[in-house]
Amino acid sequence: MGKRKVISEDELSDMVLPQGSDVLGIAEKMLGFDRILVKCQDGCIRNCRIRGKMKRRAWIRQGDVVLVSPWDFQSETRGDIVWRYKKNQIQILKDKGFFTE
Repeated sequence: MGKRKVISEDELSDMVLPQGSDVLGIAEKMLGFDRILVKCQDGCIRNCRIRGKMKRRAWIRQGDVVLVSPWDFQSETRGDIVWRYKKNQIQILKDKGFFTE
């Protein structure tokens, strides 16, 4: 069993793109109890929590690219992790111009 490298149309339709105030970021440090320190593209370092829906579906590790939705209040320091991107999805984000390291 090898890793799947083929990008299908199903994977593209399932992928969530940044909309509105959403920001892309990289998971920097695991803080425990569903909290992660994320360095976002807008220059802020946010203390983010993993949404309950995602806790059961996806494991997030250091170095993963995630989609962060900042809170309405404390938007510079807090946020929710909405999505974790896979390696082939990161390449699509780079091609579309959303993500620059």
